[in-house]
Amino acid sequence: MNPVFVYIYVIIWFFISILTFVLYKIDKEKSKKGQFRIKERDLLLCTIALGSIGGLMGLYIVRHKTKHWYFVLINWLSFITHCYVLYYIFTNVGAIV
Repeated sequence: MNPVFVYIYVIIWFFISILTFVLYKIDKEKSKKGQFRIKERDLLLCTIALGSIGGLMGLYIVRHKTKHWYFVLINWLSFITHCYVLYYIFTNVGAIV
């Protein structure tokens, strides 16, 4: 199996997760100062678009959006889905190429 696809997926997942975490952190700081905030839709879209690890870090390290049940649910479902996609790429894509 050619592990290039796995490496590419993990690298993209890592960088988008960092971006998502930073967005959660910025939104938390803006909420403390009463400033204009990042839309919830944008935070969740970043989480779904391979930012699940950063979203979970934003929830549990920054303690941001933890009272919104849909943030917790979407972050965990996205993480499980991203793990499954990684597993699928790892086990099946090598057979195709």
